Amino acid sequence: MKLNLLAANLAICEAVFALPTDTLEKRATVQGFDISHYQANVNFGGAYSSGARFVIIKATEGTTYIDSSFSSHYNGATAAGLIRGGYHFALPASSSGATQANFFIAHGGGWSGDGITLPGMLDIEYNPYGATCYGLTKTAMVNWIQDFVNTYHSKTGRYPMIYSTNDWWTTCTGNSAAFRTTCPLVLARYSTAGPGTIPGGWPYQTIWQNSDKYTYGGDSDIFNGGLTGLKKLATG
Repeated sequence: MKLNLLAANLAICEAVFALPTDTLEKRATVQGFDISHYQANVNFGGAYSSGARFVIIKATEGTTYIDSSFSSHYNGATAAGLIRGGYHFALPASSSGATQANFFIAHGGGWSGDGITLPGMLDIEYNPYGATCYGLTKTAMVNWIQDFVNTYHSKTGRYPMIYSTNDWWTTCTGNSAAFRTTCPLVLARYSTAGPGTIPGGWPYQTIWQNSDKYTYGGDSDIFNGGLTGLKKLATG
């Protein structure tokens, strides 16, 4: 009888260890999305009904641009019951990190402890207007980001999320690990196979932008955890 029980337990263990790795690593996730003025009409209610629970909305770029749809998008997201926050598209060659952080905070990128506001997100990536790294050295780029991060933290009490790709981060910051313990990583990689290589010493991505097409508007984002974790990100 005991031998039969032992054999049964061994069989169960063998079956578990034979499972594919992706089966063992499955965990809760939360659907979200990100948008800007390019998405004039967003179905926030439809997104919520389909399971989305957060949205990140473009607020500013550099120190001269305020997204024309930010207020309407923000209000629409709030009315639908979504956790929401703003993002800033960085232009490191045009002004200091501190200057851009202050501009962002002044035009929708701040944070409050109301439980439905995400910390602001710094979108730092390929330069759409010129040189990939904005003409900055790796050291200068890390210093610029640190200036933004420190200013945002001092004004809001929260560290901003950082959005980038593995390739850009490695190329333009030298794969800096300076922000791995403070700033949640939002990693862009359009794939069905997972987020891929995590840069900068971050142990994992907090949010994965997995597609540039989301049914209800904008890009698809996946929070790496359950709803409780998402709410914790919002509350601090």
